Amino acid sequence: MKLFYADHFVLPLPEGHRFPMEKYSLLREQLMRSGGFSPDDFVVPAAASDSDIGRAHDAAYLDRVAHGALDQAEQRRIGFPWSLQMVERSRRSAGATLAACRHALVEGSAANLAGGTHHAHRDFGSGFCVFNDAAIAALAMRAEGRARTVAIIDCDVHQGDGTAAILSGDPDVFTLSIHGEKNFPFRKAISTLDIELPDGTGDATYLAALRGGLEEVQAAMKPDLAIYLAGADPYRDDRLGRLGLSFEGLAARDEMVLQWCVEHGTPVAIAMAGGYARIIEDTVAIHAATIATAARFAPALQAVVRGRAARSSAPPRP
Repeated sequence: MKLFYADHFVLPLPEGHRFPMEKYSLLREQLMRSGGFSPDDFVVPAAASDSDIGRAHDAAYLDRVAHGALDQAEQRRIGFPWSLQMVERSRRSAGATLAACRHALVEGSAANLAGGTHHAHRDFGSGFCVFNDAAIAALAMRAEGRARTVAIIDCDVHQGDGTAAILSGDPDVFTLSIHGEKNFPFRKAISTLDIELPDGTGDATYLAALRGGLEEVQAAMKPDLAIYLAGADPYRDDRLGRLGLSFEGLAARDEMVLQWCVEHGTPVAIAMAGGYARIIEDTVAIHAATIATAARFAPALQAVVRGRAARSSAPPRP
């Protein structure tokens, strides 16, 4: 299973900044030590190009990001000070999800060890998100003729408002967001399906709601690709989360999504999305468990893709 990473493209942040940038390098290091992956599984992606980004984002916004013309209000809304490193890091993170999607459509599954930047809108960034990697990737896969229909399964604790807004009205992309109803963003967008949960929601209620959401996706379409935002922030000790999921509940969530992909013949690209646990090692452990679960499902997902390819290449029946 290929794991695309860009943690060595570091976004410099002021001391004491609340975004846990170091979680990405810690995650890769933990996965490399785990013995479950070979060095060749870890791949540095190409940066997302202007044409890739431009399918999801306004050209004037992209230009302001690229050339350091974001004003102070725009930078505050994003939550990061502008720098050349911020631009490169954001392009690489989007490029990692693009690469994961392309690889998943051939091999069944792949992951971006960052990504999930779902608060970035067409013409502005927000909530630690500069470019919306899931929207960029979904539109690219369709433009490249690799996938006709895409399901974005967003299990970050915050609503994927930018994703919903960018892809609004597109019948070939299903946006599912399961999130805390009283959490950021306080002005929600409208996804294809929004599942809003009260503060303190625990494992059983969350998993039942997610199961129902996946059933609605399947009733609406048979997606050619799923993009799964596996946020660690529904965890009960997350500083920004407000839901009450345990380690076990989050593991069951990953298992449910990946089993759904296998059962419905859908290759999947995974992004890490948010995670702000009081103890950073908890966030890293949750993300690592997601990747370990995905690796366990990888052979079944590979069989799904190969079976699909065999059926499409088979001669027609007389």
